[in-house]
Amino acid sequence: MNEICYEPIGIINSPNKNGKGTPIQPRGAKNITGKVTVYDKYKEGLKDLYGFSHIILIYHFHRSKEYSLSSKPYMDDKKHGVFAMRGPSRPNSIGFSVVELLKIENNNLFIKNLDILDGTPLLDIKPYVPQFDIYEVSKYGWLENVIHKLDNTEDDGRFFD
Repeated sequence: MNEICYEPIGIINSPNKNGKGTPIQPRGAKNITGKVTVYDKYKEGLKDLYGFSHIILIYHFHRSKEYSLSSKPYMDDKKHGVFAMRGPSRPNSIGFSVVELLKIENNNLFIKNLDILDGTPLLDIKPYVPQFDIYEVSKYGWLENVIHKLDNTEDDGRFFD
């Protein structure tokens, strides 16, 4: 297989300095604000993004521990396969978060509901569009019995260095 390389397009600045204590999803990160700085050479790509209330940030989990193909997720005591979880320790350390876009100044995006660690390299930005991104689902897998824990679950440090 050929090597796949990505170049960060920016950096995510966040009050979340350590994995431990960081909310595990944007829904649990209510009102946590931060800033995304898009590098100057990509600034033109921000044209018309201000018209969206929410954006999808795609990023590299730069501080995640080595992955295992099965481990205990934050909200359960049983091991699950890495592809049935959303934790940061994965074969390709790629994460995504849907955050609220508050404003754009130059190449800085001010965002809310931030569950990302400070200094995280940004790989891409996409507009969040409910008509594209929301589906009615009939099952949540192992999460069906623990989803009620989401709003109060924080990272306990198990997946980050």
